[in-house]
Amino acid sequence: MIYKHAAVDRKPLYIETLISCDLDTLWSHTQDPQMHEQWDLRFSRIRYLPRKEPDDPQQFLYSTRVGFGISVSGVGESVATKSKASGESTSVLKFSSDSGISLIRQGAGYWKYKPEAGGVRFFTGYDYDTRWGGLGKAVDKFIFRPMMVWATAWSFDCLKNWIERGIHPKQALLSQTTVLLASLILSMVWLYQGIVPKLLFSDTGELEILRQSGLFTGFEESLLTGVGIGEVAWGLVLFFIQRKPVHFISIAALILLGLGALFSEASVYTLPFNPFSLNISMIGLSVIAIINMNHTPRASNCITKQRK
Repeated sequence: MIYKHAAVDRKPLYIETLISCDLDTLWSHTQDPQMHEQWDLRFSRIRYLPRKEPDDPQQFLYSTRVGFGISVSGVGESVATKSKASGESTSVLKFSSDSGISLIRQGAGYWKYKPEAGGVRFFTGYDYDTRWGGLGKAVDKFIFRPMMVWATAWSFDCLKNWIERGIHPKQALLSQTTVLLASLILSMVWLYQGIVPKLLFSDTGELEILRQSGLFTGFEESLLTGVGIGEVAWGLVLFFIQRKPVHFISIAALILLGLGALFSEASVYTLPFNPFSLNISMIGLSVIAIINMNHTPRASNCITKQRK
């Protein structure tokens, strides 16, 4: 079931992954609300409501914390069909929110479980209508919808790591936060080092170090400008591309820059704020990021385009 929305040119969101486990394990991790809310970034709390009749659709309440003590809540209804005989199972749901701060007004979608030789292929398709008129459609197209694709894919990989590797979602979220903070701090330092002492205030010491080295006579200012631009670019790369190779390259660059300062003007290492204290701290942050990446889910591990 795909929600029939008004915008016919818009494709439903689609996420797919293969999880090495049996159907019962994946079913319990996704159909139990207390387990579901642990790995799915889209929900902070899910609570089932009592059924009047055993065969009635399962209704539930959900909420999502958006920060600053604000949460968005809504209601949903699901119908789960578990069919081991056919080897395929499906869970269909619809959801809506009366909250004025919720961009999503109503929507629907499905979860599908398809057992294969290597485990269970788990995929979802869903769509929704927005509120706030044209503004809501614009926000959805350029910000919210891409964010929802990323959050769903990240959550699916988080679930995969939980089942396959025993990495609990809380540990995964902590590792993700650590990587983000380390990358942000490193990015800020690289940007500062490129903009302030090299591009804006080169006469405060950086230019003099190059002149004293005697290696780039006549080209010191051009070289310093080029290095400053390179450091700014690298600061942006560190923030937007959070991959292990990027941090390994960053560590190598810091070592080379530290050696360059040592051979150009060794006395700078005796100053209160010197290349050793700065570079060793930055290298440490990269090492922390690299270690935590081993426990971090990646949205890119999932398929986000439905195959024809």
